[in-house]
Amino acid sequence: MGPGIFIIAILGCGEGDTSCTQVRTLDARYESQAACTAATEAVLPSQSDVDYPVVVAQCVAAGGKTPQLRSGEVKLPDGGIIDTRNSPVQRRS
Repeated sequence: MGPGIFIIAILGCGEGDTSCTQVRTLDARYESQAACTAATEAVLPSQSDVDYPVVVAQCVAAGGKTPQLRSGEVKLPDGGIIDTRNSPVQRRS
């Protein structure tokens, strides 16, 4: 992606193949998508208050729309895909 300003969007993803929901954006601004992507791993641990079984940090262009992401499309750092169809997460009552 060309020049611009990027921000980190925090998405909450449910189980199965449901769409993820943007729950917040972070204030930090990045001058490249590469710099933004490099920062995502460091910010995830501080986002544990999100009430979803899977929490994702995704870089988006500032002022742009967050691309639609489904739970089954979440990529792991090692290149694998999260299998949310058989999640060990227990539902809260």
